[in-house]
Amino acid sequence: MLNYKRYQRVPVDRYPERTWPDKEIEKAPIWCSVDLRDGNQALIDPMVVSEKVEFFNYLVKIGFKEIEVGFPAASQIEYDFLRQLVDRRMVPDDVKIQVLAQCREEQIIRSFEAIRGIKKAIVHIYNSTSTLQRDVVFNASKEEVKELALKGTQMVLDHAHEYDGELTLEYSPESFTGTELDYSLEVCNAVIDLWNPTPERPMIINLPSTVEMTTPNVFADRIEYMCKNLHKRDSVIVSVHPHNDRGTGVATAELSLLAGADRIEGTLFGNGERTGNVDIVNLAYNMFSQGMDCGLALDNVNEAIELYERCCKIPIHPRHPYAGKLVFTAFSGSHQDAINKGVHAMEQRQSKIWQVPYLTIDPADIGREYEPIVRINSQSGKGGVAFVMESYFGFKLPKPMQREFADVVQKLSESKGEVSPDTVMELFREEYLKKNEPIHFRKLKTDDLSGETESEFDTGVHVTYTDHGTEKSFDAVGNGPLDAVQRGLKETFDIKIKILDYEEHALQSGSNSQAAAYIHLLNEDTGDVTYGVGVSSNITRASVRAIFSAMNRLKLGGE
Repeated sequence: MLNYKRYQRVPVDRYPERTWPDKEIEKAPIWCSVDLRDGNQALIDPMVVSEKVEFFNYLVKIGFKEIEVGFPAASQIEYDFLRQLVDRRMVPDDVKIQVLAQCREEQIIRSFEAIRGIKKAIVHIYNSTSTLQRDVVFNASKEEVKELALKGTQMVLDHAHEYDGELTLEYSPESFTGTELDYSLEVCNAVIDLWNPTPERPMIINLPSTVEMTTPNVFADRIEYMCKNLHKRDSVIVSVHPHNDRGTGVATAELSLLAGADRIEGTLFGNGERTGNVDIVNLAYNMFSQGMDCGLALDNVNEAIELYERCCKIPIHPRHPYAGKLVFTAFSGSHQDAINKGVHAMEQRQSKIWQVPYLTIDPADIGREYEPIVRINSQSGKGGVAFVMESYFGFKLPKPMQREFADVVQKLSESKGEVSPDTVMELFREEYLKKNEPIHFRKLKTDDLSGETESEFDTGVHVTYTDHGTEKSFDAVGNGPLDAVQRGLKETFDIKIKILDYEEHALQSGSNSQAAAYIHLLNEDTGDVTYGVGVSSNITRASVRAIFSAMNRLKLGGE
């Protein structure tokens, strides 16, 4: 039994004035990537310079305008990396480079040295304000902790003249979630008053859930309170930096936007200390799925995955939202059937709006393929098999046939596990297209009899086939080639058969296209029914092949 009595409930601020529950996210926030600092410092094997450069270039490519590149005052490696970006002129003029520093003068001086030559920079200073850390880490009073924040701000002011670009101050009361709300406001307002931002020269107040301690709604209350009570709100960019200790980093970030936050710091796929930072890819695609411009060019998630896994040496979880290998995959038969019907409905209605059951977005819109959407195992049903046959191979199985073929596939999956699309197709060939024994259709010659005789039939056929390898033939007449072949088979093999249904479609477009024909055949003596399938560039030959396929499946041909 869990010893829950060792723990106590985190105090919750009462805020009945909240308005955020009635709001909706209407636009993307200012995104700030902290992959190269917060993310990199959490890696077992931190990125080497070449990987950092590649990662930085990718962040710029997909549209990040604010990138925290490191802690240059605390690490020669990070200082050299930043200087390399400058010396190689890799920082676009519209991208702000963010550097982190403690409220210590030597670190602030070093940070200004690091950003020399960058046109736009954010100097990010922080100190922990939490109740617990004031007590057990710093042994400092509230006044002493606030004074440290003010000293840091003053030091940035004092050295700002050394920087000839556009400078933004960012201040973070670290461990905001563990700090008394009124005290957080007191410290932040003191920093704002000292820096004295303007709408033309705003500053950033970053409110981090350094450790996620409560439910997202509590954090949203705190953000709304801060937004409504910060000094010079029109000159302050309110930022959040959610971590994921309780597994609700994405929800925390989204509710923060409802509560008034303007900016989000996070990482691609949520890399970071402990359980990680908030996942910007997840957040961005959530917005995209609601018909919003997320502000990032994430139309090729596979490219992001490849870079991340290679540079961070961390695999993407197969169930990761949007990026996981299995997130656009359905094994359940009912899910597969719904997806299949949803895709067909969109095609038939020529809908420009994506509406498919179980799929919040079109995988193709983010660079994924339809191929992995439906995968076949013992839990799969007719809808999944039909989807694979059409999506991969172009065969639009008639509805009654879907169940018939799904039973064949399921028998294999019960013994072998997941069945690949290629295996499904091979089963289809063996069960239908290659069903050539004992009778194998070879040639067909047709004659138009209309107007030639008093006969009720208008078509004559001469069919050549092999029976257990021996070539044979028959002649027959009927109303059309297929009816004539059916009559000829009845007479030749002394059987009673009836075509219950017939469907056909092109397998591919163009002059070299082939047609697929499906014959639903009844053995009138036994009541058995089955499908046969034929493929040919000539639809009549495809139909005759289909009826021979069905005959062999019903074991009606030959000696």
